[in-house]
Amino acid sequence: MLGGGPHLQGAAHLLGESRSYNPRTMRKVLRSLFSSPAKPAAPALVPLAVSGDAISPRVVMLVHNPIIEREGGRRLNQVLGWNDPDALADRYVDDVAEVSHGRVRYQIVERIVVDGFPRKADGFRYTDDSFLRAWRARNGFHQPDTADYAALLREADFLRKVEQNLADELWLFAFPYGGYYESCMGGPGAVWCNGPVLPNTAHLPRRFVVMGFNYERGVGEMLEDLGHRAESILEHVFEGAAPADHLWHQFIQHDKTHPGRAACGNVHFAPNSDTDYDWGNRRKVMSSADDWLKYPALTGAARVMTCADWGNGDIREHHRWWMRRFAHADGVNGRGYANNWWRYVAGLEIG
Repeated sequence: MLGGGPHLQGAAHLLGESRSYNPRTMRKVLRSLFSSPAKPAAPALVPLAVSGDAISPRVVMLVHNPIIEREGGRRLNQVLGWNDPDALADRYVDDVAEVSHGRVRYQIVERIVVDGFPRKADGFRYTDDSFLRAWRARNGFHQPDTADYAALLREADFLRKVEQNLADELWLFAFPYGGYYESCMGGPGAVWCNGPVLPNTAHLPRRFVVMGFNYERGVGEMLEDLGHRAESILEHVFEGAAPADHLWHQFIQHDKTHPGRAACGNVHFAPNSDTDYDWGNRRKVMSSADDWLKYPALTGAARVMTCADWGNGDIREHHRWWMRRFAHADGVNGRGYANNWWRYVAGLEIG
């Protein structure tokens, strides 16, 4: 999703693009280059760990969190009372490990913190003052909003890391109106992943995903980004399957589309939702959602459910409940589909 909504974040800060000498800009650049990191240096990058159907994708974090000199030298998230990106990332890693039943264990192998604002696709870049002025007025944000993804990939030196088998995903963290897609894919055979395929990456030895996170929001919104990524990928995996074999379409049934035959629903629709994001609906419906915890030994068993089953409207609890029911068993079924959907969602084994 891209635009002025709650999931938009930020982009790049490149010394080489400065057109004239600016002492304040130079101070910020030098500080970002030579200041001590807030956390200890990341461990050396290690090869991807694979054990059976469990995978450990290696993540590079690129965080745009500028220092605001006029606000006591504090970073943007501190000035505006937003979340700590590192804390968000750590909680997200834990949540994904839990909902995947240990099938996905992300490793954050590198954290890059940038004292700067995004470069947009048309070359625009906010300053401290222009962004804070727009945010406090809730008006005057730059359009078009899209970030320059080629600049982001360069800033993280990410394509080289993929080529040398040093990293598997890039996680972007910034702020509202930074211009990030929630997720997009690059590499050979990349597909739509709730965002367009990244150009000029097909020469790489494998696929990768770039996630866009917003530290104004919480882990629930991060899981929503992952949920939409999963929807895109699993729709692609099961594309063309006969209805009896289209497990993804069976999984996402909800009462509004299949009265009396709800399963798990989708990211926006719980089994009983009447509208998007209606995760707090107290209406009782029959649902077979718990049966999916036993996949591939589905029995069709259903029971009465309400929003109390998935967190009474809490975004994070609904998404945890929903993704916990993704197929996560060993092996493949008779049609050749993996019994562990995380191989597709996180491992990108999509053909």
